[in-house]
Amino acid sequence: MTLPIYQHPTMTVLVDDSPSFLHSLRFQLGPAFPSIAFSDTGAAIAWLRRHAAAPAALAGLLSPSVDTYTFAPQPYNIALHIEQVCGIRLQPERFLTPSVLVVDYAMPGMDGIAFCEAVRELPCRKILLTGVADERVAIEAFNRGLIDRYVRKSDVHALDRLEAELTRLQEGFFLAQSETLRMLLALHDYSFVNDPAICGLVRELGARHKIVEHYLYNSPPGFLMMDRDARPWLLAVESEHGMNAHFEIALDGGAPPSLLEALEQRRMVPNFSDGDGMYSPVRHKEWHRFTAPAQVCHGREPYYWAMFALDPGVLDGPMESFAAFQRKHPASA
Repeated sequence: MTLPIYQHPTMTVLVDDSPSFLHSLRFQLGPAFPSIAFSDTGAAIAWLRRHAAAPAALAGLLSPSVDTYTFAPQPYNIALHIEQVCGIRLQPERFLTPSVLVVDYAMPGMDGIAFCEAVRELPCRKILLTGVADERVAIEAFNRGLIDRYVRKSDVHALDRLEAELTRLQEGFFLAQSETLRMLLALHDYSFVNDPAICGLVRELGARHKIVEHYLYNSPPGFLMMDRDARPWLLAVESEHGMNAHFEIALDGGAPPSLLEALEQRRMVPNFSDGDGMYSPVRHKEWHRFTAPAQVCHGREPYYWAMFALDPGVLDGPMESFAAFQRKHPASA
């Protein structure tokens, strides 16, 4: 079980030559899967190319960069830009990102295989809707890497199967967008991003607080999580190493004994995010306001975590909520 380092609602693109089928399918998928529908393949391709450019550019921002200014003792340094992950939430068009394409096979002029071939280079995942007689064609397309799944329209459980595949492929889309960065992060202070126990914790808390988007957070390490109204929560996740660092810096900073004892005994998790992430005798005189009781997640190593309800005013920049997006784009709800 793997967790994307960021994820937000996206657009499912439906392509079929039957407007009535598209209307019915969008109604059945409902607001859980925001969608846009096209009965014209040319219009669909144009829309996909226009809106798929954003995640492609974003993937470049999330890639690690190489600093070549130094040649000793090593030829280069790898720079990880973690703050750019959290900055994705400020992108006003993020909810229009096409993550999954659902296309019918039997269409006049351009069938579903030809359509997928035309948009093969785009990062969105692809599901082919087929008839009973088209299964061999779908298997061949899958083996060629043109599609990721196929669903038979005649299947009595077709809608359930489609919804399950949409959920899996949307998450796979985000995993692929930041795979290199996620693997490098796991080698450093963010080992929790690859720990199934933390993945399960994020899913559990997401369901409890009705979270629709999350982003890796830098200081303290963890995840910024938001519901459809953009109410923010910070899930702070600290390892033993991180808690030791908090204790040592607080000790050097002359922190009160009560804080030092709480840190040493792992009774609380700090959220000193109004600075460099560590205790400051100037900023954190009332340190109780910056901490929460620690809970333990037993993964590959013990992680100490806490959920902080944040004041939206502490976050940088204006951000459109998913609820506001749906009000502005009722056709996608």
